Amino acid sequence: MYLKSIKIMKKILFPTDFSETANNAFVYVLEMAKAFKAEVLVLHVYSLPIVTYEGYPAYVAEVLDSVELNTFENFKDQIPYLKKIAEDHHFDLAKINYILEQGDLVSVIKKIAKKEQVDLIVMGTHGASGLKETFLGSNTGSVLSNVPVTLLCVPDNAKFNSIQKIAFTTRFRNKDYTALKQVVDFANGINAKVKCLYVRTADSDVEESVIERWRTNFEKESVSFFTVPDNDVETTVFDFITGQEIDILAMLTYKRSFFQELFRESFTKRMSYHTEIPLLVLHEK
Repeated sequence: MYLKSIKIMKKILFPTDFSETANNAFVYVLEMAKAFKAEVLVLHVYSLPIVTYEGYPAYVAEVLDSVELNTFENFKDQIPYLKKIAEDHHFDLAKINYILEQGDLVSVIKKIAKKEQVDLIVMGTHGASGLKETFLGSNTGSVLSNVPVTLLCVPDNAKFNSIQKIAFTTRFRNKDYTALKQVVDFANGINAKVKCLYVRTADSDVEESVIERWRTNFEKESVSFFTVPDNDVETTVFDFITGQEIDILAMLTYKRSFFQELFRESFTKRMSYHTEIPLLVLHEK
């Protein structure tokens, strides 16, 4: 199981393509890093084109060298823009490291996350459709399925103001308890409150004594527990997000089928109305 305590968050990895969507997510990176006094790793991954010119290896090498040079120049040109965003948000530039890597996005992120012992990954997405691509797409979907690091997905419409309320969905399982502790650590670091939601369906098997034990165990934390009886889990979750004015939705997953279930058409449609809500995904493996 990979659930590092966010109390000791030291490094945040920020994969970027330098788009406006990514730059918007960078603000969240900076605010998280300020709150936890963490180091920021800005990562740009590029791939080389497949070039075949039989009999002319020197030509192939020249083309690839040109691509790498152009990529490096673009990377170098983009850094001042990120530094300007950091300065505007009063972040210590000495705590930002820039990494340019050639290769497969998934493999590189996995390698960097392990090598640098990254505690949090932050990525920008294009609203609900972008979230779906992020989770199920060929590249970033694999990142989420194969890199066991807590990840914050930031839709491009989510403009950072302050994070005051974090919703966490639970079924009161043991793995949820461990994840809730991590969410509470995260919330404490940014001075936010946690709203823990349990949707009690007709086939729910959670005993009231279990819920009360959780309440007792977290009574000294800024956690509120809500039990809502309803068989329509999706609608209940989204009504909760709206009614409680939630700033981040936190969820736990430990297998890819979760993503496939999560992004059914009905969920995606509802998520399109909540494209200002970042999604915090915690992994168990």
